[in-house]
Amino acid sequence: MSQHQEYPMEYAADDYDVGEVEDDMYFHERVMGDSDTDEDDEYDHLDNKITDTSAADARRGKDIQGIPWDRLSVTREKYRKTRIEQYKNYENVPQSGESSEKECKPTRKGGYYYEFWRNTRSVKSTILHFQLRNLVWSTTKHDVYLMSHFSIIHWSSLTCKKTEVLDVYGHVAPCEKHPGSLLEGFTQTQVSTLAVRDKLLIAGGFQGELICKHLDRPGVSYCCRTTYDDNAITNAVEIYDSPSGSVHFMASNNDCGVRDFDMEKFMLSKHFSFPWPVNHTSLSPDGKLLIIVGDDPGGILVDSQRGNTITPLQGHLDFSFASAWHPDGQIFATGNQDKTCRIWDIRKLSKSVAVLKGNLGAIRSIRFSSDGRFMAMAEPADFVHVYDVKSGYEKEQEIDFFGEISGVSFSPDTESLFIGVWDRTYGSLLQYNRCRNYSYLDSML
Repeated sequence: MSQHQEYPMEYAADDYDVGEVEDDMYFHERVMGDSDTDEDDEYDHLDNKITDTSAADARRGKDIQGIPWDRLSVTREKYRKTRIEQYKNYENVPQSGESSEKECKPTRKGGYYYEFWRNTRSVKSTILHFQLRNLVWSTTKHDVYLMSHFSIIHWSSLTCKKTEVLDVYGHVAPCEKHPGSLLEGFTQTQVSTLAVRDKLLIAGGFQGELICKHLDRPGVSYCCRTTYDDNAITNAVEIYDSPSGSVHFMASNNDCGVRDFDMEKFMLSKHFSFPWPVNHTSLSPDGKLLIIVGDDPGGILVDSQRGNTITPLQGHLDFSFASAWHPDGQIFATGNQDKTCRIWDIRKLSKSVAVLKGNLGAIRSIRFSSDGRFMAMAEPADFVHVYDVKSGYEKEQEIDFFGEISGVSFSPDTESLFIGVWDRTYGSLLQYNRCRNYSYLDSML
């Protein structure tokens, strides 16, 4: 991945804060999403008190993000058209997005699998690196963890309360003693990636830091640095259960390494090296296969125990930053800066079985629902696509909003879908709930 570290950046939200496309989209000489300080966050640029938007509000015609289109000199439709035309997709391989179009599978839009439930603007979801968008994780249909500046936040949609889980700006040090743990800890950690599963939270940093916290214990359990190389950024983390039942996590790093840590023993158990920086890895449900994608158009399917290559994955035209397994263990997906998500079948790996295309840019995050029914595909901004897997990815629901996407997460029971939106004014956490026949019940709340 790119070694850019500034925040904001050319290809991240500062160029694309809502409203920064045409001069006639200014609010009273200020633009949507361009507040000068965090103190402005309580009010939008029309001096309206910032409020959340509920499903009932949306049915009455309120914009889900609270954007007052009726008071602007541009319609939502015109702004959407201009944004699609002018959004600049970051590419390491020039023209990769245009070149990939000929292979893309046509899809039918209009699916309705998840319905809007709430937009919470008091929860400010943020990102630190424009290529890394795995900073939102749901552990139940009511509980979600995300990055908000230098804080890891827990949000409960049941109580509508947010709680700081960990402040990484200050000094973070382990309160437990384990071999290999850095007892001196870290200060001002720039969190590049996050993973939360059950009661375990892992945060990865720009300098190869790994911070491990058990959510049911006070303090931090374990801190380590994967490498002291200059090229040290932690690009992705995945938590999983090993065949023995112990909890492990896998860290993908820019130093071309993938490291497996045993959280029962608090120690490094495996270390594989590859020819290029590894941006994302995904372990198959049976624990035998590992998808490796990174700073190369080709990915690799490897043996998870030995790290040797089983087969290369050829088809993408640029660097990849996302991967995910379907729960059946037969299908997996990869996301790339060529604006496509490729679907692969392990029984026929000579070529991908489907190529799905985004609207604006790179596919930065992919998630399958735990029942295997849906796949969510997130672009860098504005669009999350939810595909009906049973239809062969021919039908999709397109979730359309404005702002950079910090992460997307299905709840483990598939009932909720959370989307982190980064924008200086309209940054928030979006919640969609799975469509059921009892959706009318929200009117009683």
